[in-house]
Amino acid sequence: MSRAVIYEKFGGPDVLELREVAEPHAGPGQVRIAVKAAGLNPMDWLISSTPQVAGMFGVSVPAGFGYDFAGVVDEVGPGVEGFAAGDRVFGGAMAKAVADFAIVSVPSTSVDALFHTPQGLSDQLASAVPTPGMTAAAALEAIDVRAGQTVLIGGASGGVGVFAVQLAKLAGARVIGTASPSTFDFLRELGAEPVAYGPGLADRVRASAPGGIAAATDLFGTEAAEAALELGVPAERISTIAAGPNPPGGVRATGGAEAGPEALGRITGAIIDGTITVPIAATFPMEQVRAAVELQAGRHVHGKVLIVM
Repeated sequence: MSRAVIYEKFGGPDVLELREVAEPHAGPGQVRIAVKAAGLNPMDWLISSTPQVAGMFGVSVPAGFGYDFAGVVDEVGPGVEGFAAGDRVFGGAMAKAVADFAIVSVPSTSVDALFHTPQGLSDQLASAVPTPGMTAAAALEAIDVRAGQTVLIGGASGGVGVFAVQLAKLAGARVIGTASPSTFDFLRELGAEPVAYGPGLADRVRASAPGGIAAATDLFGTEAAEAALELGVPAERISTIAAGPNPPGGVRATGGAEAGPEALGRITGAIIDGTITVPIAATFPMEQVRAAVELQAGRHVHGKVLIVM
């Protein structure tokens, strides 16, 4: 037997249960991962609480929980190439990550992704990267961030925002980030110039950047995108990740699947050499998964929340 977090009905953190389950095994075209850490994302609790969102990802109850993970390959099924038992790996396993073992298809599919963990990157940091890192990269690639330009990032202190701010700074951009005042010092440490979200955002951004902004990405909803439109930014240089497929004003909707093929290596390399930091806000054992989700879903945590096995 092994352990996995399971839910049999949609709802809040109270539906999540740590259970003993039959130990899974790798079949043809699959590997089994002994999971060491899983990084939580808003997507995880949106899937477990909302049937409509779950359906978008092909998840139905009963289901496992979590997506981003890091661990070690300990079983390799027939037909698998490029991975061997003992390899350190990280990636995504839809509704399977918070468990002792996760079965992942090779090569990567629309719901599974597997990469070798670079030397020098810990399992905990690796588990924090895939979804937010790739989403941030896609959001910035969509708006062609360039050196010397000023970029507005909405939701800059969130899980995706932490990566987006630092990637934009690495590209040579000046970053103005929206957040609550309680996170301003945190954002300054990352290199962003914070402004408060809420009514009057466009005026506050205008005061911070009298010369205008060149591009914007909204990582929380539509407020930053709408402010950028008001400030005269062309729609093709504004992206959103959480406004649905038809965001306002013709701005660009994007997501992690649209990140360039080199993005993950660029991000992990920057983490290893210290030019990108990944704040870890808290770690929890699987037994405390409900508390971990409550903390992450509160949207006030600065950094990643991890489940460690």
